[in-house]
Amino acid sequence: MDIVKKLKKKVLRGGEISRQEAIALWKAPIQELTQAANEIRKTMCKNEFDLCTIINGKCGRCSEDCKYCAQSAHYHTACIETYPLLSTEEIVKEAKYNAERGVLRYSIVTSGKRLSDEEVDQVCESIRAIKWEVSIEVCVSFGLLGEEQFRKIKAAGASRVHCNLETSARYFPEVCTTHTYEQKIETLKAAKRAGLSICSGGIMGLGETIEDRIDMVLTARELGVKSIPVNLLNPIPGTPYAQNKPLTNEEACRCVAVFRFLIPDASIRLAGGRGLIGDKGEACFKSGANAAISGDMLTTAGITIETDKKLLKQLGYEVKLCYE
Repeated sequence: MDIVKKLKKKVLRGGEISRQEAIALWKAPIQELTQAANEIRKTMCKNEFDLCTIINGKCGRCSEDCKYCAQSAHYHTACIETYPLLSTEEIVKEAKYNAERGVLRYSIVTSGKRLSDEEVDQVCESIRAIKWEVSIEVCVSFGLLGEEQFRKIKAAGASRVHCNLETSARYFPEVCTTHTYEQKIETLKAAKRAGLSICSGGIMGLGETIEDRIDMVLTARELGVKSIPVNLLNPIPGTPYAQNKPLTNEEACRCVAVFRFLIPDASIRLAGGRGLIGDKGEACFKSGANAAISGDMLTTAGITIETDKKLLKQLGYEVKLCYE
């Protein structure tokens, strides 16, 4: 029995594949790999598709030196817009806009290492207003917060926290030096202790190895993450990764397929950089991916909600909340 069939059978029987098995799987013929991953997705997740949108709740001039980021104060990029936390009125307005278009999950994302206690209190007011006025789940990405702050956020009505691992523990120091991998892990653990679900993935195309990608997902699996954003690097002029070569569609499909084998019941979520691949993610949605961020990204244009919903309908997906 070849490696793809053997590991598909193992996963569908409830087994977990190992690091070495995942590395071997990565080298499998692409069509065989993606078809098997899609079969796992259909069995474990049916045709449910978790569609979310984001709002850039606080923009620009971040203190961190993440080499991929247009908002880092360490680099000179075209992203010169800066503003403090948006008002509750603006955040609620966007939540309503997305809910009216059938989006079920809305994420507030802020720049910077972490929000201050005062900013957390302010954004909690916005979350409470959303939950009062709009039927939509709220996710937050507020940096390296602690358990007490996350408890306030949960009490306000948020249900999920996003904090990307970005890459493996081994490679992370090559990507960022102003905070550590351990801080990211502790942030995710603190959110879980506060009773929130967690969302964490990474960026493909930072110069990492295949093993780094696998190790990132294995760490997410150990943490109990069931929402895995797969970002494809958009090389931003002015950042250290400006000359990196974007991933091909086949490479993107291979990523989501292997990640599906590693966490078979997860929401494998196409995120930033999806617009760089020719089919806007269609092949990935046939290769194990069953979630996406729609609409504009933080500092780059995304794909419209209407375009995504049309594609998902053609592929037989049902937009539905996946709670874990």
